[in-house]
Amino acid sequence: MQHPTISIAIVDDHTLFRSGLASLLEEFEEIDISFEAINGLDLQSKIGSKPQIQLILMDINMPVMDGFAATKWVKANYPHIHVLALSMLEDEKAIIGMLKAGAGGYMLKESTPTELLTAIKVIVEKGFYVNEVVSGRLLVALKDADTKPIFSARELTFLQHCSTEFTYKEIADLMNVSPRTVDNYRESLFAKLNIKSRTGLVVYGIKNEIILI
Repeated sequence: MQHPTISIAIVDDHTLFRSGLASLLEEFEEIDISFEAINGLDLQSKIGSKPQIQLILMDINMPVMDGFAATKWVKANYPHIHVLALSMLEDEKAIIGMLKAGAGGYMLKESTPTELLTAIKVIVEKGFYVNEVVSGRLLVALKDADTKPIFSARELTFLQHCSTEFTYKEIADLMNVSPRTVDNYRESLFAKLNIKSRTGLVVYGIKNEIILI
């Protein structure tokens, strides 16, 4: 059975990983590797001649121009091209940073080729991919607008602060409330959105344009 071909680019400064990944993905008939780049600047020099590109697999830590800056540039200049972050980093700062930059999903480099293929297909089809790495079942984000929960002004303020590097205690200080009150805001949002992590809250906020980036 013939599958639609998805044209992708791989941006990673590690030659062995990049080439190995390209070889693995080329085994899937749905994937066409259009080009490879070693960093964001190299990507800029090549993407203009590749109008067919649909998705970029983007590393984060790269010299000259890293994944955060490269993703922002891609979404500003080629908003129709999807970006899937592919990194060894599993910390919330990296995940939130890439999602705020415009990435539609986040995968770890230890993922299997089949898992990566699934993520690529979902992002191209739906615009974003949610898994255990980005945390939380963002069911509410996929529902109709009239079914979205109602938030208090303080909960919305707390949600905005969640996208920063501030700790919960620092957020409490900024909002002039006790850490326990901030815990209550967090738990309330977790319950309303069926989400279990700070990263999940940020993903929901970005996708629903509650968090301004």
